[in-house]
Amino acid sequence: MTEHTGHGGPPRSGPAALSLEEQLRRLTAGQRKQRRLLDAVVTISADMDSRAVLGHIVRAGTELIDTRYGALGVLGENGDVVDLISVGADEAPALCPPGHPAVRTVLGVPLTVRGTVYGNLCLSGKNDGTPFTDDDQALLTALASAASVSIENARLYERLKYTTEQFQRRMLPELPDLRPVEVRARYQPASELPKLGGDWYDVLVLPDGVPCLVVGDVTGHDPGVAPVMGQFRNMLRALAHDRVGPPGVIVAKLDDVVATLGDPPAATLVLGRLEQRRQGEYTFHWTNAGHPPPLLIAEDGTVRYLAPPRHGIPIGVDTRLPRPDHQHPLPPGSTLLLFTDGLIERRGQDIDEGLRALAEQASALATAPLDVLCDEVIANHGQVFDDDVAVLVVRLPQRPGG
Repeated sequence: MTEHTGHGGPPRSGPAALSLEEQLRRLTAGQRKQRRLLDAVVTISADMDSRAVLGHIVRAGTELIDTRYGALGVLGENGDVVDLISVGADEAPALCPPGHPAVRTVLGVPLTVRGTVYGNLCLSGKNDGTPFTDDDQALLTALASAASVSIENARLYERLKYTTEQFQRRMLPELPDLRPVEVRARYQPASELPKLGGDWYDVLVLPDGVPCLVVGDVTGHDPGVAPVMGQFRNMLRALAHDRVGPPGVIVAKLDDVVATLGDPPAATLVLGRLEQRRQGEYTFHWTNAGHPPPLLIAEDGTVRYLAPPRHGIPIGVDTRLPRPDHQHPLPPGSTLLLFTDGLIERRGQDIDEGLRALAEQASALATAPLDVLCDEVIANHGQVFDDDVAVLVVRLPQRPGG
């Protein structure tokens, strides 16, 4: 429903009665408004978060019509306002609809999505003190029409992102019971759907009784990467069971298999065996295929990245190059943290800085429960994730009597 006061002022004259100067002034003003409308539509369309889109719409409306107050009331199925986004409402004593200033002149237009009224966009209080005009109504109606498309796009985007994320989560395995060794894992999707990638973790017990740990990342950032990630994980599981032996041999065989695929994808990963030498003493035996190094956290907070001088290149690049194996003792009570690069990469930040920050934080969490450690290292990354993140953490039992 649209409501506005009369235009006021003297009756309008025909174009012939206007001076050339007045005609040019009105033409210029109209072009400016059209340009502002176009800019507003571009701004609104650039965001895929539903609530952010609604905020852009309200701000764009107040700027286009130059008003002090604006509100967008989102309607529920029964027609009641279920959400309200407002601009400038702090200065108003009452609101209409709830959240909108109760002033004498109100300009409102419906937002229609797929033939259904999604909400009402209302403005009031023009800064120049003049009443609303038919031109104002036409401009706001045009904005509402374009905005409804952005609202629908944002809703579809969020639905697709949720579906894709759930699909990827279902492909991640349940962790086996490795007691007395503790094991925890986390997966955090990227904040933007096009950057939802192929990060995964896996833990399996091999036929010789040794736990095998894997963290990997299939290159690429689109929903189609998730099935490829599943293929990599399943192939690696089969090879690890079939060829119980050094991790480098298993990963080299995976590289051979991947090379037989048409247009083979690339991936980075760390695969390691958690080998028990004697009661309470463990060794991590691993190979690294172009992946960030694991972080070893001692009970006293001492940290070090397991990054030998030589490590392998990513899977799917060159099968002729060797897959070096490495071994390192794991002290009793220590924690081993494996992760994908999304945990240490931030926009505008050097990766070495991310590695230093993670090591410093992990040191302070050396004896924290593993669930706390996992949650904290992810939370410290912030609310926006440029890439998805997989984290796998194992903690060795303390020395008897320790």
